[in-house]
Amino acid sequence: MSVDTAPVTGQAAAAIRKKPQKRGVIADGSTRRSRTVRYVLLLLFLLFVLIPVYVVVITSFKNSADTTAARQWSLPQTWTVEPWRKAWDVLQPYMIRSLSLAVPAAIISSLIGSANGFVLARWRFPGANIVFAFILFGMFIPYQAVMLPLRTTFTELDVTRGVPTLILAHCIYGIPICTLIFRNYYATIVPNEIIESARVDGAGLVQTYARIILPISMSGFVVTLIWQFTSVWNDFLFALFLTQQDNGPVTLGLAALAGGQKVDYAASMAGALITSFPTLIVYILLGRWFIGGLMAGALKG
Repeated sequence: MSVDTAPVTGQAAAAIRKKPQKRGVIADGSTRRSRTVRYVLLLLFLLFVLIPVYVVVITSFKNSADTTAARQWSLPQTWTVEPWRKAWDVLQPYMIRSLSLAVPAAIISSLIGSANGFVLARWRFPGANIVFAFILFGMFIPYQAVMLPLRTTFTELDVTRGVPTLILAHCIYGIPICTLIFRNYYATIVPNEIIESARVDGAGLVQTYARIILPISMSGFVVTLIWQFTSVWNDFLFALFLTQQDNGPVTLGLAALAGGQKVDYAASMAGALITSFPTLIVYILLGRWFIGGLMAGALKG
């Protein structure tokens, strides 16, 4: 018995050739439309985000007579950098104090959070989960609830209001989030075999942490350092209650620049851009490692 293997010709062959092509054309058209819609939506969101930035930037180069409500969307009639000079003259001492505040506060709270996270993740002890729950409870206490008791406590202890007081407050308030980040990081990244090998070799808790854990914690530290630096730099409420105008951070200086009977909107916008530069620089320099830390498990759990 033989099987007919003659090639298909005529209208049947044409129909077979057309069907895949039609499905391909429809699929390509649908993909192109969905991509176009996606790009349009992204462009609209981008414009929505950049419109305030546009207003801030162009206003910072205007003179006082050009900052009226009728011209808030218009480009400056006369471009000037005088608002930037005025803002920098006012904010320069505040910027120095903010750097002396944000850098040590971020480093200290990250180190404490790293030690806590290692103990809670890899060096278990009875009641570790309860201790971790109490530490996390500090994340859910709003600033407003502790501000007056905290200021009263510092006053009764005769602690001088200033940058050192603010460093202490931010370190304490930053411990819960840093502990959470490092606990999840160590639970995800550090293998149990490394810890067990260190114990077999006679390494104690401190030696294991200093010689083994810290060298592989760079991604976790980048996440917590950026997080804490940004939080401390942008904080206003702690600074308002725990410092004074002559020894406070840059957020108090920005409030002083924008205050008064007659507001200089151009200088205020220039000051807002100047105060945002340090955090922007931090994200530009460490952003690659920040994303790597997130992907490595720093915020998983």
